Amino acid sequence: MLHAYWKIGSNIIEFEQGGKLKAEYGKQLLLNLTKDLTVKHGRGFSRSNLQYMRLLYQYYPICQTLSGKLTWSHYVELLTVDDNLAREFYEKQAIAEDWTIRELKRQKKTGLFHRLAIGKEKKKVLELAKKGQIITSEDDFIKNPHVFEFMNFPENYEYSETDIEKGIINNLQNFLLELGKGFAFVDRQQRLTLNNKHYFVDLVFYHIKLKCYVLIDIKIGKVEYEHIGQMKLYLGYYTKEINDKNDNEPIGLILSEGKDDVMVEYAMLNDKSKLVVSKYQVYLPDIEQLKNRVKELIEK
Repeated sequence: MLHAYWKIGSNIIEFEQGGKLKAEYGKQLLLNLTKDLTVKHGRGFSRSNLQYMRLLYQYYPICQTLSGKLTWSHYVELLTVDDNLAREFYEKQAIAEDWTIRELKRQKKTGLFHRLAIGKEKKKVLELAKKGQIITSEDDFIKNPHVFEFMNFPENYEYSETDIEKGIINNLQNFLLELGKGFAFVDRQQRLTLNNKHYFVDLVFYHIKLKCYVLIDIKIGKVEYEHIGQMKLYLGYYTKEINDKNDNEPIGLILSEGKDDVMVEYAMLNDKSKLVVSKYQVYLPDIEQLKNRVKELIEK
């Protein structure tokens, strides 16, 4: 079906429009084709569908570049992305992580590409678009910001750290989609005991590809220096007491509503701990604002 629709798009542009991307009477042309194709072949040839077929050929002029792992419905979603770099990224990521249509829609809606691209150099942004996100280190866990819109908190709701944690557990599939491929859930509020004092890690995951534990702490407001120290303690405990010989060093991820970049930089200066501090928000980001920030990076 995908190849058939690509061929129809090719015929519309190359034959019906004489090789031009836009026909002089484009709207009327598609209406006439809709009538003719529906009479000849039945349903599936609405004007909007023909527009997508034409776009499919326009954006993917070489048929062999279409992936057999994605359906026509996946490509319809991709064709609504105007930014070529973003579209290329979502295609690569949908293939790599086997996204359903619903998951692809969610990642587009939350601006995943632009959240990952912010803070990278132009070269890294272009590489992200061509290859997708490949997690090779703790730095690849950073998004700007992480988005937990799936918790559906009412506007101006005064949520607590416990609310966030419960929201994650109740929507674990969506949270794993936000984290990325390769995470396996281990435990919540895992107790660590040192000298008869108990400490609790909010969430514990294991990353299958990196072969390491990932410890996550959730903070309301800005992350403070003591939160970083606490996470370092957790990482040390896991390194000494939990890891076996096949495990790599654990990674710590502190998710907070805000962070002082300078404080975090100095707190982590010359520190070899695999610790990441990243922001989160519980409402959808302003996509246009994210797009503009990435555009500035590219043009710079």
